[in-house]
Amino acid sequence: MIDRDPVLSILDSPFARKLSAFVRLSHSDLAVMSDVYRRRRSFAVGVDMIHQGQTDQSAYVLASGWACSYKILPGGTRQIVDFQVPGDFLGLRSVLFRTSDHNVEPITPVQASEVKQRDLLAAFTATPRLATAVLWAASRDEAMVVEHLVDLGRRTASERMAHFLLELGARLRLVGMADRAGFACPLSQYLLADALGLSAVHVNRVLRELREDGLVTFQKGRVVFDDYEALVEFTAFDRAYLDHEGPLLI
Repeated sequence: MIDRDPVLSILDSPFARKLSAFVRLSHSDLAVMSDVYRRRRSFAVGVDMIHQGQTDQSAYVLASGWACSYKILPGGTRQIVDFQVPGDFLGLRSVLFRTSDHNVEPITPVQASEVKQRDLLAAFTATPRLATAVLWAASRDEAMVVEHLVDLGRRTASERMAHFLLELGARLRLVGMADRAGFACPLSQYLLADALGLSAVHVNRVLRELREDGLVTFQKGRVVFDDYEALVEFTAFDRAYLDHEGPLLI
């Protein structure tokens, strides 16, 4: 049996698709990325991959499956900070800051590549392009956090839900898992409620209203954009903060 070129293997990964959208990665860059990507682990639903307060925590690159990052408040309630999809880094701050400031939990079975701090720093030294690409990905994640704050503070429940689904669709398109027609989505109404600051009952009502208005349908694990452009107009969705269509940096 002939071993497959590791660079060809990494090219097929959501991680490479995501980073290559912004930075031109050479064969040597991809070889370093493949080395970082090699330590693969499996995680079951509901078993935290990263624990808040843990020190010397590894980071992960999500290869398949979905996860959520969240914080538990003193009263026991949960706020989901974001959802992670294939190609995303999990716990990057935990590696750089040495102590994790949040939890990460799989919401589907997950395959992820474990990344140790020493491996990450060595990769950045070997290939500055890869460091630039990861910095871009982290900056985009920060831009999404800003939008999520606007969601919670200023957008109506319907605008909040619609904006979230548009953003999620754009993130999944980047790694080949969605198009403007829609995408497969494993999120329950309870998960959406914890992320959007709504009750599960309110989530159900908002999704029904958006469907009845002919904008978007979320049923049986699939989001369908019934009128994509009208949904963009309804939420004043600005694609620029995701920076998916700009020129390659280097």
